[in-house]
Amino acid sequence: MASVLPEISITTQSSPTKAPAPKRQYPGALVVVEGIDGSGKSTQLYLLKRWLEIGGYRIHFTEWNSSPLVKSATRRGKQRRLLTPTTFSLLHAADFADRCERQILPLLHGGYLVLADRYIYTAFARDAARGCSPHWLRNLYSFAPVPDITFYFRAPLDVAVNRIVAGRPKLKYYEAGMDLGISLDRAESFRIFQERILNNYDAMVDTDNFVLMDGTVQVNKLQKLMRQVLSDKVELSKFAPKK
Repeated sequence: MASVLPEISITTQSSPTKAPAPKRQYPGALVVVEGIDGSGKSTQLYLLKRWLEIGGYRIHFTEWNSSPLVKSATRRGKQRRLLTPTTFSLLHAADFADRCERQILPLLHGGYLVLADRYIYTAFARDAARGCSPHWLRNLYSFAPVPDITFYFRAPLDVAVNRIVAGRPKLKYYEAGMDLGISLDRAESFRIFQERILNNYDAMVDTDNFVLMDGTVQVNKLQKLMRQVLSDKVELSKFAPKK
């Protein structure tokens, strides 16, 4: 079952299939945050990263869709609106594979604590919401190391959507799911698209061992809880500065 924290009360549909525990064939550890846009995950990971940096821990930060090798191709495809759900998914997979090979795995083998803002579960939730086969997606990312902790920041749909809409002058075409033809209104299309993604995330809570985090809890309290879970599940002394 998923790790459920005291402040959180979320009911999800269980599944008989459960993700394997990390094989830990390396001295490092991998900590991941997931959630829909506006869930608060990036803010919390940034605060955790700064806390670890100040403490002198050996860490590395990586984020979704950030490989310089693939980023320009993705940007051109978005600008020209040429991306189908499958090509979009394959570009993200290529981006992830490049970062996994050049950053994530070498640093895990080098004894680093790797922090990832979004991981393969973003593809499982978002690309499936675009119509890609969940089985195909799982197979596509089967090479990815299993995280030691996957924090799933869950905020109610309306809360998350309002946070994003309030902070954006205009929603981007693919961000709003306009390529799916859900609605001619960008705000409405975005809401429907995010709801599909949220449902896909909820379906993974038990099968992928997510640690549920209530995205509506006060920022400092949520950060304290995140640090507590990290300390309980990961031997931080391995990444501390040598005395």
